Amino acid sequence: MRAFWIALLSMAISTATLAADTLARARETGTLRLGFRLDAPPYSYRAANGDPSGYIVDLCREVASGVKKALNIPSLKIEYVEVSSTTRLTALRDGKIDILCDPTSMTMSRRAIVDFSLPTFIDGAGVLYRFNEIYRLEDLSGKKIGVLQGTTTEEVLKATLAQLGIKTEIVAVQAHPDGVRILSEGKIDAYFADRGILSYHLLNSRNPSGMKISDQYFTFETYALALPRGDDKLRLLVDATLAELYRTDRVKKIYAHSFGNFPPDQFIKALFVINGVPR
Repeated sequence: MRAFWIALLSMAISTATLAADTLARARETGTLRLGFRLDAPPYSYRAANGDPSGYIVDLCREVASGVKKALNIPSLKIEYVEVSSTTRLTALRDGKIDILCDPTSMTMSRRAIVDFSLPTFIDGAGVLYRFNEIYRLEDLSGKKIGVLQGTTTEEVLKATLAQLGIKTEIVAVQAHPDGVRILSEGKIDAYFADRGILSYHLLNSRNPSGMKISDQYFTFETYALALPRGDDKLRLLVDATLAELYRTDRVKKIYAHSFGNFPPDQFIKALFVINGVPR
């Protein structure tokens, strides 16, 4: 544990000198760059018409409007940059994007290289399966398990299975649709991901027959917008925008745009109340 914290502190010190002034750069270039994912609906994905879409992308659009007002540049161009689960944080760290608009979970190791906004969503890892009901991880013994590469779900799944001594074959995939597809084809026995993502893909699967999402939550994940480390002015503006949304009914309209008639659960309602920070 001590070695972990020493390594974490070293990473934080090494990246502190790279702190950027994103707002100044946006003013100079006339562009704000938003990173988004192709494969993480209903949070961040490319819609059928080609537009970046999703709940977290919509929150970023609100943030972009806040940046336009703060800079007094109504014509500020919003550039959407595709990132993957494995490149998203390095893209932000290396200055290729200004804000990461996807379901990124806050962790201490990630906070060593990026900053995070107020929370945007609370979800948890679930499992999509095609055999007998899964009530606990031990039910996966001897099975082939799919998971998206480069995610906290992959890290936690591997660590937990090892700790419990459960022998499985882990199959890492590059995109969620790939995981759901190989599950439907019988090439794996179960697929782990955040439950919101699993629900979306099951609903939109071409071959959902025989697949089901377990009722069990295996982890809880708190999402937030990832921001350049040390850029306090940008983080304050992003947090102020999100807090204002959470204090009003506007966030409910944004939520309904992605989740339809499904109302926010108790965790999301609590998130809105707790993070509706006063001015």
